[in-house]
Amino acid sequence: MTQEDGQLDSLVRKRIRALRVAQGWSLEELATRANLSQSSLSRIENGQRRLALDQLVTLARALDTTLDQLVENAADDVVISPTIDARRGLMRWPIKNEPGMSVMRQRMTQPPPDNPARMRAHPGREWLVVLSGTAILMLGHRRFRIETNQAAEFPTMMPHAIGSEGGPCEILGIFDRDARRGHQEASDGTDGDCGDSGTPCD
Repeated sequence: MTQEDGQLDSLVRKRIRALRVAQGWSLEELATRANLSQSSLSRIENGQRRLALDQLVTLARALDTTLDQLVENAADDVVISPTIDARRGLMRWPIKNEPGMSVMRQRMTQPPPDNPARMRAHPGREWLVVLSGTAILMLGHRRFRIETNQAAEFPTMMPHAIGSEGGPCEILGIFDRDARRGHQEASDGTDGDCGDSGTPCD
């Protein structure tokens, strides 16, 4: 066994124990859920028994996680650089373990549109926090004022638009797969809007 394999082996054993303790389960309870003997589970956690793939699959299922997450080595790709779209004032980061999700930072300088026809709707959910300035969220027929450090979450099937009030603002948004796809389709359009904010690009 190489040093790297030994480190991963130790990490997996610690992760099994940590997940068990986080659930508030005794050795006996997890062993029962994983169809193992209590002594076998104890030896697995303490490094006295070889880790077998079939047991890891069963333990991952019992701990409500996946085999990939159980054996993941997080030493690589910890730091993630953004993709930058300077023209639209956007920065995007992928979420490694949730490939359908992404994080986006956007600078806005214009208020949301007055014309409801320019509001967008698409499947998904969006969560955002205002990093600086004041943002205006138009959601259906309602208008929300979001100050610095305040957050909002909403279904993107509701017609919506986001803009600034009283000067530039910066927002950080987290999008699920469908909401991200809606933003990408909107930004690929020809109407000059940034994402689904409905606000002109800088």
